[in-house]
Amino acid sequence: MTTIAPAQAHPSQGSRIAPTTRLSFGGVLRSEWVKLRSLRSTVWSYLIVIAISLGMAALMSFSMAYGFDGTMDGSTMPAADQTTMVLQSAVFGVYFGQLVVGVLGVLVISGEYTTGMIRSTLTAVPKRLPALAGKGVVLFVATFVVGLVANLLAFLTSSIVFAGVDVSANLFEGDVLLALAGGALYLALVSVFALGVGTMLRSSAGGIAAVLGLLLLVPTILQLIPAEWATDMIPYLLSNAGMTMFTAIGADPATIVGPNAWQSLLVVLAWVGVSLVGASVLLKRRDA
Repeated sequence: MTTIAPAQAHPSQGSRIAPTTRLSFGGVLRSEWVKLRSLRSTVWSYLIVIAISLGMAALMSFSMAYGFDGTMDGSTMPAADQTTMVLQSAVFGVYFGQLVVGVLGVLVISGEYTTGMIRSTLTAVPKRLPALAGKGVVLFVATFVVGLVANLLAFLTSSIVFAGVDVSANLFEGDVLLALAGGALYLALVSVFALGVGTMLRSSAGGIAAVLGLLLLVPTILQLIPAEWATDMIPYLLSNAGMTMFTAIGADPATIVGPNAWQSLLVVLAWVGVSLVGASVLLKRRDA
């Protein structure tokens, strides 16, 4: 009796190994953009940044043009002084806007830990660091664009108010546009710094408290300490260096205390770099 041997299954006909798919960095960016714009906190935060910029610009302009000393007469004022007044009013809202984008930067990552979505994110991007990089790039670009729009609208508001007292400034003369873009750049860098803090702490409350404490509380504490070392540290804090990086553009170097505009930018970049390095190390080492 002969036995019939079972037919050997051809590799192409039998069970096939499921092809491995890798999410490209472009795919990560698209995914993070969808997540960012679908959050209510994103829409409200950016609207608040614009509203604060417009409101503070109007308030500052009216206060300077129609203050307690009566209506200002800017017809005899040098052109450089007129530009400075309009520009100072236009970027005044950045000081308050940094708090809003700082909160948003924390929520972008801490919200995923709260809902458990972070496990899906890290499953789709097992190397983890591209996911963090994707969040940082999308958040940076979105915040910069919104910040620039807010500053341009604030400049328009200030110009309209100051026009009533013969004070004007040209957006495309001198360093006006560069200063407005510098304010937007600072907001974008603060949001990325807050993203790093939120990644390290993995808590909305803890991350927001840490970011706002660094931006507001630490400078106040150092100002109250009667010691030379405390005074020397103030210009190198994130918020102080950040405000200097765009308000000191084009200013007389003799009037600047501490690092100049470009040095202040390097200080801010150092803060952001430390935050992202810490976030990267902990994101790789810890479980989701």
